[in-house]
Amino acid sequence: MTKLDLNFEPAEQLDLKDLNEHVLKAEYAIRGAIPTRAEQIQDQINLDPESVPFDKITTANIGNPQQLQQKPLTFSRQVVSILQYPELLKHKEILVQSRAYNSDSLDRASILLDKIGGSVGAYSSSQGVQGIRQTVANYITKRDDGEPASPNDIFMTDGATRAVTYLLSLLCRGPQNGVLIPIPQYPLYTASLTLYDTVAIPYYLDEKSGWSTDANEIESEIKKSIENNVKPSVIVVINPGNPTGSILKPEVMEDIVVLAAKYGLVILADEVYQENVFSEERKFYSFKKILRDLQKRHTKLFDNVQLASIHSTSKGVFGECGQRGGYLELIGFKKSVREEILKLASLSICAVITGQAMVDLMVNPPSEGQPSYEMDKNERLHIHNTLKQRGELLYQTFQQLEGIECQKPQGAMYLFPRLYFSQKVINAAKDADLQPDEFYCHALLESTGICVVPGTGFGQEEGTWHLRTTFLAPGTEWIQKWKSFHQEFYKKYAD
Repeated sequence: MTKLDLNFEPAEQLDLKDLNEHVLKAEYAIRGAIPTRAEQIQDQINLDPESVPFDKITTANIGNPQQLQQKPLTFSRQVVSILQYPELLKHKEILVQSRAYNSDSLDRASILLDKIGGSVGAYSSSQGVQGIRQTVANYITKRDDGEPASPNDIFMTDGATRAVTYLLSLLCRGPQNGVLIPIPQYPLYTASLTLYDTVAIPYYLDEKSGWSTDANEIESEIKKSIENNVKPSVIVVINPGNPTGSILKPEVMEDIVVLAAKYGLVILADEVYQENVFSEERKFYSFKKILRDLQKRHTKLFDNVQLASIHSTSKGVFGECGQRGGYLELIGFKKSVREEILKLASLSICAVITGQAMVDLMVNPPSEGQPSYEMDKNERLHIHNTLKQRGELLYQTFQQLEGIECQKPQGAMYLFPRLYFSQKVINAAKDADLQPDEFYCHALLESTGICVVPGTGFGQEEGTWHLRTTFLAPGTEWIQKWKSFHQEFYKKYAD
C-alpha cells in the first residue's frame, strides 16, 4: 500500500498541444490519409467481403516488393536461416543430400558467422561488422571500375532511412540552415526537415526532359537562399529517382558536384535503386565515381567535396524491406565529423545483425562455378525482367488514356504520371476539401481498391497534378481495373 497522499485530482492525459510541434507538422504521404483509408477498407473486406466492389487492396503506394509476391532470393534466405539456427551446420551432409540447401549456402553461413562473431543475437560494433564492411567496400570498388573503397568509410545501418536520419540530424541546424531537395521528392526528406526545423530549399526537376536536373536552376535557388539568410548545407539527389524513375546523366551529376565544391554543400546521394535500371539508353553511375573522375581531372579543386552515399537491401532485385539492411559510405569528411556520425550510430548500439548479413549477401552473390550461381543469377534476372515488363505495361496503358501524360520508366520501381483535370474535377475536389490529385486517388481507391499516392505528397509545380504508383503488383487485372475506372472518371467529370 502506497504511503503517498491519494487526496488529489488526477492529472490530465497528454493532448496534441503538449507534443513537439515539429512532429505534428511533419507529413509522410506514403503512409498518409489514403494508405490509412486502404487499411480500413482491408479490415472491412476481412469482416464483410461483399461490402465493397473488389476483393482486395492493391498496395501500389509503397515500394514493398515482397508484400506484392516478389519471391525472396533462395540463396540469401538459405544463408540467413542458418545464421538464425547455426545448429543446422552440424547436419551439412544431410541437408545437401536432401537438396534442402546448397553446399555454398552452408559455407557462406559459416563465413558470415565467423565475421559476426558466432551469433546474430549479439551486438556488433556500432559502425557495423568489420568483415561485412569489407565486403561492401569490395563491391563498391568493383562497381566503380576499380576506384578504391575502404571499410573505414562504411557505416552499416537499419535500412537507408536510418542513414538519412543520421546525416540530417547532424547537418540540420535550425531555420538559418537549408537543405536542397528535388521536387518531386521522397517525402522522408521534407518530413525530416520539418522535424529538425530546417528549411527545405526546392529545386524542380524538368518533367518534359524526363525529369532531368538543371544546375543553373539549382544555383539560382542557392543564391536566393543565401540572400534570405538561409545557408544551404546539403543537396539531396535521388538517383535513380523516386518518385520519377529517372536516371541522371554523368554530365548532370558533374554539374552537381561542381556546385557542391563551390558552395560547400554535402551531397546526400540516395542511390538505393541503383540495380533498378530498365532503360537501354541510360546507365547508373555513382556520385562517388563521378567525384573521383573530377578529382583526377582537376587537381585540388574538388578535394573538399563531402559525399554521403546510401544503399539498401529493400529495393533492387533483393526486395528485403523488412530485413532493414543498409549502408552509408562517407567520402571527404573530416575525422571529427565522422566521429559524430559514429556517436549517432552508437545511440542505437548497432544495426540489426541479420540486416547487416543481408547487405553482405546483396553485394556478394554466389560466384560463377559455385552450386548456387546459376539459380541465383536466374532468380535475379527474372525479377529484374519482370519489373521492367510491368513498368512498360503500365506506361503503355497510361499512354492510351485521356488526360494523363507519363514519362517512360528508366529505373527505380515507380511511375509519376501527370494528370490533367476538368474544371468539374477541380470544383468537386474543392467541395471535398481536397486537391484534385487527392480527389482522384481517393476515388480510385474506393472504386477499385488500388492504393496510390497523390503528387501533392511529393511536391510538384504549382498548377500541375500527379500521382505516384509502383509497378510491383503482379498480373494485369489491376491495370485493367484502373483503366476502366479512369475512363469512367473522365467521362463523369467531362466539361
